Amino acid sequence: MATKKAKKATKKVAKKAKPKKAAPKKVVKKAAPKKKRKPNPAFMRPLTPSGDLAAVIGNKPVPRTEAVKKMWEYIRKNNLQDAKNRRMINADGNLKAVFAGKGQVSMFDMAKHLSKHLK
Repeated sequence: MATKKAKKATKKVAKKAKPKKAAPKKVVKKAAPKKKRKPNPAFMRPLTPSGDLAAVIGNKPVPRTEAVKKMWEYIRKNNLQDAKNRRMINADGNLKAVFAGKGQVSMFDMAKHLSKHLK
């Protein structure tokens, strides 16, 4: 003898097994092709480093972006990133002149100090 609960349970399972109708697909219009982003020419203009900065990155005129890359190469080569707080840069003799005599500078402040040495 089947109980009422067992019959209800089979009915619920049967209801769940029915596939639902798929929602109608929306037509999406294609957007215009994206234009490639052009870099700002001000960043690409070669700037002459000061004497203090030239000791670190060389004395050839370089764009601001290249100056930052060369600074990071120097920092990594000489292991000047702080071990505990990786955002801080420990200045050696050459970098102290660039960082206005500070012994430690944040990586975000490095660009501010670089701008004073690039003309």
